[in-house]
Amino acid sequence: MSNTSTLKKTSPFRYGIGMFGTSMPINMFKSFAAIFYVDMLGLDMKKYSLVLFIYTFVDAIDNPVYGFLSDRTRTKWGRRRPWLIIGAPLLVLCFILFYNVPSFVESEKGMLFIYMLLMYILTGTLDSLVNANYGALFPELFQSDSERAKTNGIRQICQLFAMAISIALTPMITEKIGYRKTSLIYGILAVAVMMYSFIGCKESTNYEELEKPRLLDSIIALIKNPHFWIFGLAGAFYSAAFALISQALPFYVKYNLGLGGSSTTIMLGIVLGVAVIGIVIWSRISKKVAVMKIWRTGFIIMAIGFIPLYFAKTLPVAVVIAGVMGFGIAACLTTMDCIGAKIVDDDYQKNGVKREGIINSLMGVMNRLNGLYTSLAFYIASSCFGFVNGDEPGDNPALASKILLCVFPFAAMVVASIITFFLKLPEKKENE
Repeated sequence: MSNTSTLKKTSPFRYGIGMFGTSMPINMFKSFAAIFYVDMLGLDMKKYSLVLFIYTFVDAIDNPVYGFLSDRTRTKWGRRRPWLIIGAPLLVLCFILFYNVPSFVESEKGMLFIYMLLMYILTGTLDSLVNANYGALFPELFQSDSERAKTNGIRQICQLFAMAISIALTPMITEKIGYRKTSLIYGILAVAVMMYSFIGCKESTNYEELEKPRLLDSIIALIKNPHFWIFGLAGAFYSAAFALISQALPFYVKYNLGLGGSSTTIMLGIVLGVAVIGIVIWSRISKKVAVMKIWRTGFIIMAIGFIPLYFAKTLPVAVVIAGVMGFGIAACLTTMDCIGAKIVDDDYQKNGVKREGIINSLMGVMNRLNGLYTSLAFYIASSCFGFVNGDEPGDNPALASKILLCVFPFAAMVVASIITFFLKLPEKKENE
């Protein structure tokens, strides 16, 4: 007998706030790795691009493995929670070590590269472990469209608040206390929130009726699923653009606008603030408009925004443009997880196997392929404009920063926008 009917419901807030905890370390980790290691510690930008390139392949392997192991786990605490409760503290530990480079490593550039590569892989792979399991809980704990819409709204707002701190406020905070202390504070806050959320998730522990998924069969089924590929590719290009925004914006503010960390905070704060308001607005619109149209509209708004941003010369102009782009980002955040959950539902209906972990992790692989694109962007900026590090920024660092922030993300979002037109879901599966 299944205990699903008697299982106590998980609070949408208790689950959703977990996104605050998971987002805190990874956003600072990925957004400021370049400015910290390249501009501050003097690591060659080409070596930084090599780290991104290597890790992309590691990430492509570890995601499906974590999802597969999670789907096959059978414990009295559930399938996902053991991985989450073990993985969260390890993720935070590696994140703190990433920004607390030993002095003897910092003084030797060869050792600095090895240290960054090792800690980047460890932090990134543990983030994959945590998010593969956290994401897999979403379609399992919340079955109806209304539950999913409500929970996803809470989750995305929590993520945006985490980004407001870990991305927008970080330049201002690190100017006062440095990256080392900032990572320690963020890490402690993140692990406390994650543990509160994960312990409170009421996951079913009755699995007699569930067939254990097979890795090869699952991969073959997804390869044959066109919805997975179209949605995954669009998400990958969106993730690449978003990753470049957070990583390149500090360079853009410093070298193109000639301003300091507080201006970076202002720009990011505007983007995230508008996105929070935008989620509320788009959620209301989604009651009357198909989520596929909202998703596509968000991509197009983002793509168009990069054009005037390239020509911006002052902070007020850049802030206004960033605000408009934040509204587009909100449309994407409001709809992407709901579309992904529908693809999970379709797979179960067609194949009769519960494999949320594998599907979510393979979607994660598609998104994390953005490392190839961001790696290429940084490599080209270094090669074409002679940008080595903060001590040797080259002859035209302003143009290099605009290429990183505007040209490469614009191209990615144009491709993503085109791809969205090929995803055709029945109307009944679009309305959230």
